[in-house]
Amino acid sequence: MPPHSPYAPLPMFENPPNRWSTELRAMLRLAAPLVGANLLQMAVFAVDVVFVARLGPEALAASSLSVSLFGLLIWSMTGLVGAASPLIAAELGSRRHAVREVRRTVRMTGWAGLLAALVAMAVCLLGGPLMRLTGQDPGVIARAVPFLAVLSLAAIPAVMAALLRTVVATLGRPGIGTAITGMAVVVNSIGNWMFVFGNLGAPELGLQGSAISSVITTTAMLLAFVLVIRFDRRLHRYRLLGRWWKPEWKRFADVLRIGLPICGTIIAEAGMFNGAAFVMGRIGEVELAAHTVALQFAAIAFQVPFGVGQAATIRVGLAYGARDSAGIALAGRVATQLGIGFMAISAAIMLAVPYQLLHLYIDPAAPQNARMVELALQYMVVAAAFQLFDGAQAVGAGMLRGLQDTRVPMLIAIFGYWVPGVCTALWLGLFTPIGGLGVWIGLLVGLIFVAGLLLWRWSMRGRIGLLPA
Repeated sequence: MPPHSPYAPLPMFENPPNRWSTELRAMLRLAAPLVGANLLQMAVFAVDVVFVARLGPEALAASSLSVSLFGLLIWSMTGLVGAASPLIAAELGSRRHAVREVRRTVRMTGWAGLLAALVAMAVCLLGGPLMRLTGQDPGVIARAVPFLAVLSLAAIPAVMAALLRTVVATLGRPGIGTAITGMAVVVNSIGNWMFVFGNLGAPELGLQGSAISSVITTTAMLLAFVLVIRFDRRLHRYRLLGRWWKPEWKRFADVLRIGLPICGTIIAEAGMFNGAAFVMGRIGEVELAAHTVALQFAAIAFQVPFGVGQAATIRVGLAYGARDSAGIALAGRVATQLGIGFMAISAAIMLAVPYQLLHLYIDPAAPQNARMVELALQYMVVAAAFQLFDGAQAVGAGMLRGLQDTRVPMLIAIFGYWVPGVCTALWLGLFTPIGGLGVWIGLLVGLIFVAGLLLWRWSMRGRIGLLPA
């Protein structure tokens, strides 16, 4: 393998400091483009908000409800196809028939992703009844239903593009995903400009135009990945797109065994944070607005340890396939130091200049924003505290996925987020005077439990049989 490959074996004869620096460089080569792609993916969704907001508050509300549902479905399905990463990494690490085994994994993960995307489309078509069950405004629902029907067509290309992004990163080309996601920002911007407002001879479709732009963007991403896989020399040797019709039922079962718990973990975490928004809405509109603004900073910062966790899955998976327990430990240690170290820096920034950060979204000096700013500053203190634990749980989950351990981490997430986390948020938020601050304390409690239990499980990996024989 070329020396710059993230799969070049770590020199066992090096002394520990040198081996640590070698692992650090390999981890950074993977993590940096993955973090960039995650941030650009947030920008893709932000583009829709920028254009739809000009159509008025009702259109924005309809879009927000629809994208929240669609985004949760696609994010969870991305977790399902994310099973390809630890499986492929282990196959590469073992070096036995890697080309054939990688191709089988991609094929069966694609089958699982296609089925999952069809389920997501069906759920989107039930968006109207779901919104009525949650008591949404009838006018908003009337605009959201046709928007969501069009948006559902993006499910298949979105899930398939997520799969191929995972695959090319695991095969040593993480920068490709970053470049293609950057292209998606441009495509979505042009698509919204054309179809929302009727530019360049396109019909003026308003809200529906934004959904069409999303379909075009996800399809363009999928086609871009297909072309890269076809013409990139390293990727083409795997012939990833060949013999898609041939079943490999044992590998399909492996994908579901690893992927479904990842999907469940994502739903558990997203459910806690989405539920927090509903609780905030019951407390008050100002509290909800302050919560939304403060959460933006935490969401942006989270993309770094999330990317490090994705890189950790690959690095740990390579060592797992090679049956290298020392390499597993080293990859985990480097990933933990990177993820928590960055979040410590982001927490310090949030504590040092919170007022300046708020200025990026609102005018803190405006009298009408005074109460919202006061609340947002309180929430950001708690957000700074949970930065460390959010980073720890993201990296911890990624490391355990590298060991193909996902079922128990899913149970940890369900328990930690929904028992101590949500219960604390409900009790402090609705039944004590601290209100919205109590909701944020509940989020912190949930993250502490999950991060602590995941890192404990990682530390016990040898005793509980997670290491290769």
